[in-house]
Parts: sequence; structure tokens; C-alpha cells
Amino acid sequence: MTAHILDRPVWSALSTRQFAFGLGGDHARRFAVDIGPLTSARDDSVESLAALGDLVPIAGTLLLLQADAIMLPRGISALSTADGVQMVAEQLAPVASDSRIERLTEADTPAMLALASLTNPGPFAARTSDLGEFWGVKDGASLVAMAGERMKQNGFTEVSGVCTHPDARGRGFARALSATVAGRILARGDVPYLHAYATNKAAIDLYESLGFRLRCRMNVAVIGRV
Repeated sequence: MTAHILDRPVWSALSTRQFAFGLGGDHARRFAVDIGPLTSARDDSVESLAALGDLVPIAGTLLLLQADAIMLPRGISALSTADGVQMVAEQLAPVASDSRIERLTEADTPAMLALASLTNPGPFAARTSDLGEFWGVKDGASLVAMAGERMKQNGFTEVSGVCTHPDARGRGFARALSATVAGRILARGDVPYLHAYATNKAAIDLYESLGFRLRCRMNVAVIGRV
């Protein structure tokens, strides 16, 4: 097993607080198809890697995210890889409240999907917003920015889905929304954490300004059948 509960966040989420949102068994699990492609083996044992391979669809891909070096079973390959970072915040820097931020509801799902499709903040599917609270800013009837919660482990909740419409960037929405989501997580007694690509300096700088610090480097891989 890995040393920290967040080293394999997908496994630790789907084997504890978010078990009901996943598919798989005792050695590997993935989020349901209508939630997203994130998957994980419990460890690198032969049994766990074989179970991971069984979860990979005949046509399609899954996404691995873990601190450990990525090991794959026979017949499964990494179609692309990237370096990521995982950041945590035990406390937040002061951020002015924004009265434009509102709690998003099921009625906002089509707008959330459209914004995520346009901006690509990471995997976002029809039921991703079922994983936790999502907050957004609207310009009239149009959703222009959002952020919310994705993976949850004992004592931790991930900030995810942070994105802003290209026409609304530069107005501080990502900062305000990230602070809102992280602040509510802290208020519930969890530690907020998040992920970013190691090359996304602008995002990392933003999160550091809010009080997030690097916990570890992460390995990211899109996997599929050979």
C-alpha cells in the first residue's frame, strides 16, 4: 500500500467515502462512466494490476493519477503521460467575498457541461457535479465561471472543475471561486487539496497565493488497450 492516503487519491476516494460512485472490486476501481474516467489500482500487485486492466474499456480510455510510478498490466498501454502536482491547504489567505458567487444546482448541469467542454478543466461528465458542492458566477443567464468538489477521502476533499469562460478571464473569478470552495471544505473540518499540471505555472501561482502548498508530484497517464 502507498504511504499517504492522497498518493492514490482515486483509490482512497472510491474505497471509502465515495464507494457508491465507483465500479470495480477490492483491487482496482474507477468512477462510474457518467462521472468520469479516473481509475486506480489499490497497489502494484499482480492481482491489482490485472483488476485495473479489466476496468479498461474495449474502446475508450481511462485516466490514472497517482504519486507512485505508473505500472500497467499486459495489454494496457499509456497513450499519453504528463507530470502533475498535488497541493494542500491547512489554512487560506484572506480573500474578499464576491456577491456574484452562487450555489449551482441540478438545473445548471447543462451549462456546467458546456463550460467544462469549452475550457477543459479536467474530466467532467453528466454526473460529476453529484460528487459535491459546485459554485459559479453567471453573466445574466450564462454561466461564466465555476469551481467545485470532486474526490473525497477521510479528512480530505478535492477542489476541482475550476474554469472560466475565455470572455470572462482576468476578473478574479477563479481566485474567488477556489477560495469559496476551499473555505467551505475547511469549515467542515476537511483539508482541501487540488491537482494541476506541473507546466501550468499560472494556476500553481494562483493556488499558492491562496495558501496551498505542494504536497507531492503526481504522475498522470491516459491508458487504453494495446
